[in-house]
Amino acid sequence: MPILTKPQEYMSKKRVLIITQEMKPYIDLTDISSIVSGLPTKLQEQDLEIRVLMPRFGSINERRHRLHEVVRLSGINVVVNDEDFPLIIKVASLPGARLQVYFLDNDDFFKRKEMFHDKKGNNFEDNAERMMFFGLGAIDIVRKFGWAPDVIHCHGWMTSLMPLLLKTQYKTEPIFENSKVVFTAYQEESFEGAIKEDFTEFVTNNTDIPADMLKPFGASTENDLNIGGLHYADAVTLGSDEFEDEVMAEFDTLDVPKLPFNNENDILIEYAKFVKELTDSPVE
Repeated sequence: MPILTKPQEYMSKKRVLIITQEMKPYIDLTDISSIVSGLPTKLQEQDLEIRVLMPRFGSINERRHRLHEVVRLSGINVVVNDEDFPLIIKVASLPGARLQVYFLDNDDFFKRKEMFHDKKGNNFEDNAERMMFFGLGAIDIVRKFGWAPDVIHCHGWMTSLMPLLLKTQYKTEPIFENSKVVFTAYQEESFEGAIKEDFTEFVTNNTDIPADMLKPFGASTENDLNIGGLHYADAVTLGSDEFEDEVMAEFDTLDVPKLPFNNENDILIEYAKFVKELTDSPVE
């Protein structure tokens, strides 16, 4: 009996990994949710294979959205501040799309119902740790997938360290050697002030990133994190129509492929075409 193989056209599909802090219908807090929810379908229309990673925040109703644990992917420990935190992976099918969304879960960081600040509006003191856990965990899961992405599309400040991590600590990882990282900045106002007063020390203690490479992240305000993410990405896009001057100044001076926000066109179609072109161009 002949061995059945996948059609050649399927095997040759380019791969896009979306890493996001929120997505409809699971979390609907800012414009990120709508953009990331609609983007996979547009990318699939470009004949691309898509996977999505996001945190499993406590406000996500697992029964309603039919999340279930992926045992073969769970069991990894992510080290943050010299402490091991178990990473649990759950999955759900995105309604109306042929797509699975993978959720990174941990009780210490994501069990609480609120996302980035408490009921009184105060920033969670461990937002930087949650950001670090999510970023390192996302990379570990992709390695465990054994699924090499052609493009990694990062959405929002919570993913802003990803471009730099992939250019330093994970530079020699074979699974990422042909990956281009896109960072999409948003004007979200998710938290006030700095995410961490000693952000540079925090990052250098938890990664192999040299301190001098963290200068673009400034004082680690939300604007600073956007600037840092833009600075190290291979391509950049904007997900909001207005930004503070310093963020726009960084975007305007970058010599990489970039797509500004244009609400006169279908922004999702523009994003999909932009990403598709990146999958077709060689890695420099």
